[in-house]
Amino acid sequence: MSKFDKYSGANLLLKMPYAFFTGIAMAFVGLIIARFQIIAIALFLIIPIVIYYFIILFRDPSVGLTTTIILNFFVLGATRYVEAPFGLLIDGFLVLSIISLLFKSYSINKPDYSMLNNNVMYLSAIWFLFLVLELLNPEVNSRAAWFFFMRGMGLYMLLCVFLVLMVYNTPKHLEKFLMIWAILSLLGILKGLGQKFFGLDHWEQHWLTTEGFVTHFVFGKLRIFSFYSDAGQFGASQAHTGVVFLIIALNTKKSFLKYFYLMVALLGFWGMSIAGTRGAMAVPLAGFFLYIILQKKVKFIVIGSILLISIVIFFKFTTIGQGNDQIRRMRSAFDTEDNSLNVRLDNQKKLSKYLASRPFGGGVGNAGAKALRFAPNSFLANVPTDSWFVHVWAETGVVGLYLHFFIIFFILGKGSFIVMYKIKDEDLRIKMIALLSGYVGIIAASYGNEVISGLPTAFLTYPSIVFVFIADHLEKQKNKSKILNPSV
Repeated sequence: MSKFDKYSGANLLLKMPYAFFTGIAMAFVGLIIARFQIIAIALFLIIPIVIYYFIILFRDPSVGLTTTIILNFFVLGATRYVEAPFGLLIDGFLVLSIISLLFKSYSINKPDYSMLNNNVMYLSAIWFLFLVLELLNPEVNSRAAWFFFMRGMGLYMLLCVFLVLMVYNTPKHLEKFLMIWAILSLLGILKGLGQKFFGLDHWEQHWLTTEGFVTHFVFGKLRIFSFYSDAGQFGASQAHTGVVFLIIALNTKKSFLKYFYLMVALLGFWGMSIAGTRGAMAVPLAGFFLYIILQKKVKFIVIGSILLISIVIFFKFTTIGQGNDQIRRMRSAFDTEDNSLNVRLDNQKKLSKYLASRPFGGGVGNAGAKALRFAPNSFLANVPTDSWFVHVWAETGVVGLYLHFFIIFFILGKGSFIVMYKIKDEDLRIKMIALLSGYVGIIAASYGNEVISGLPTAFLTYPSIVFVFIADHLEKQKNKSKILNPSV
């Protein structure tokens, strides 16, 4: 061989000690497979895939966020099959995405941190800082609870907003987000329809009889929950899907996407109905109300308002379809004499007296049934919160509730201004209207249930508001792409 030649690749196996160590490795693999058989074979097949995945993730941090959005649909439902803290996978992939982003900061193509100069980032940081300060609240019964429950209350929002601004901020990312949402929601309703028409599998039946019977078997009828955490989350999420994708479908020109999104939307509303979740009715009512307002067309507003009023009249003042279980269940949401509503109002009166002298509440993680694990004898742990806003009020007091309302109304106000007056691209504007309408629907539904902090709603809602707040950035990128490639 000349001095310019060298051994490389497979030729290295011809040299010692490479051949020696390869033989030992092969013998070791053979022994492992002989001992553990199928499990070992599966492990050796999976390891290269896992290694390849992490290589891709550390090259592109958006892969981690995409994984998080996908997993967020399944992690809680998976605990019915395997008792494991799958929810920590969400934390893990968020952290890995951030680590990947930090590594990318030392590469040639450094991330643009100026994207963080955004109102929604500041609001998320302020809210999380407030939750951190709640550790100093003298009314707290268990500070250990804070570390478990601040994640859903504020940490996920902060990290998700941060990552979307940094690594998920292009029109392609928006389209990917919508497609993932549509496909996984479609799988969700198909699974739900399977439960309705073919029954539950062994693990679902076990969960129903041990934990979910009281809340998921009402008047002799099963409330469908699909692979979501519960029927309440399934119904609200499917209604959310219905609102967003019906608005997009009605304004999309591409035939495939139009009919695909329309199918997803209609099946989403079916999913809402079979979940038997009354609070989910607020999602389409509030969402479509905002939609018709943001259209800025008098004729459209008049027609849309008549349709929404007609729906309310149908459920509130008629008995049409009362023989149908789903319609009867949804109609009860408009019944002001409903027993469960009165129980909730009584609980709120109890909380009002207790919180009157506690402006900062009882501390994060210290209210509602989940707090029984940490402070079983405390007052707040033994009074159901039910509503997300009552939950925020109980744990952070009137100060936290007002701050939370300020953040919500700022997002709605500024977001509405953006889509009404700043975005000229009609396709992008419609998508932003759909996302904002879905957001207001979830906010409305959260009055009746703790929806917005649950999975998968959280990781659909937080990216939605970020996309609205960077809509002008997306429009600039879209226009630039059209100039560089006119055929697109």
